[in-house]
Amino acid sequence: MSVVTELADRRMVADQSDDLFRSLFERSGVCIAALDPAYRVLEANADLFHLLDRSAPEVTGREFTDLLHPGVRAGLRRQFAKLTEGKRGRFTEHVVAMRPDGTVVAGNLTAVAVRANNRVAASILILITPSNPAKSGRVVVDQSKVLTDVDARILEGVAAGVSTVQMASQLYLSRQGVEYHVSAMLRKLKAPNRPALVSKAYALGILSVATWPPRVLPDYVK
Repeated sequence: MSVVTELADRRMVADQSDDLFRSLFERSGVCIAALDPAYRVLEANADLFHLLDRSAPEVTGREFTDLLHPGVRAGLRRQFAKLTEGKRGRFTEHVVAMRPDGTVVAGNLTAVAVRANNRVAASILILITPSNPAKSGRVVVDQSKVLTDVDARILEGVAAGVSTVQMASQLYLSRQGVEYHVSAMLRKLKAPNRPALVSKAYALGILSVATWPPRVLPDYVK
């Protein structure tokens, strides 16, 4: 086989791989987007535009975290930073996105670093699997998710980015006391960390999406 023929064959395989990726990108049924190292959306598929209820011009070029609920932005930016700095290769988080009409949609986001070299991420590929949308009508409160008044105040503080020391001072607790309540809520809501706790609280309707600073809905407080 000549060098020219071999190069042509390689190019054909590469083109076929690119076509396959593009087909999966457009028709996977999963919301997919590529972000630059500053977390801006380079491109996204139709499923993501539909999930966010936004057009391509409304999404492309924007920082992805700006499309999410304020309560989950800081935690996700920290996770993205670890990807771009080469401290990890991927992560999965529960996220809550904001639609233009003020409604929210939740889902599991997986982010993978696409590296130009061994350390620096050239881009970030994200995939979002939406959660089942909540049924309309009267909210049925899951009693297993009801919080004490102290838990509610601490959850609001975590969602607002208040430090453990500040919450301890405001609630007249020790730092260990605050951490005890946080750990109890992590177990109750089956969340692995604080950002996931906040995301899940929004997804379950425990935290109101219509207020800032964050507030736990009265139905979820004993």
